[in-house]
Amino acid sequence: MRLAQGIIIDKEKTFGRLKFSALRREVFLNNEDGSVSTEVKERTYDLKSREQGRMIQVSIPASIPLREFDYNAEVELINPIADTVANATYRGADVDWYIKADDLVLKNKTTPKIEPKNKQG
Repeated sequence: MRLAQGIIIDKEKTFGRLKFSALRREVFLNNEDGSVSTEVKERTYDLKSREQGRMIQVSIPASIPLREFDYNAEVELINPIADTVANATYRGADVDWYIKADDLVLKNKTTPKIEPKNKQG
């Protein structure tokens, strides 16, 4: 089960200041035979969140170039959402939460406006 559009996040209240830490992992697409391809599907970055008081992981689409900011550089998420994946078990369900965003940019830098993919209307 998935939330159809995810949960829209108030960036300032939810995360506060975000500081770049590192690229955590790259997720690769699978070939038709089930083997892992060399094509990247998404990248997940570690960010330090002041409001959360801990490191958070945020996934960005592979269509966005690899982000290699300085350690502790202040960054901003573009159109972040929280989403879930629930898997039924014999005792109920296991739910995994994750955060995705359209882009990750340096704070206070001018960037082109990216419309949310989930926008209805």
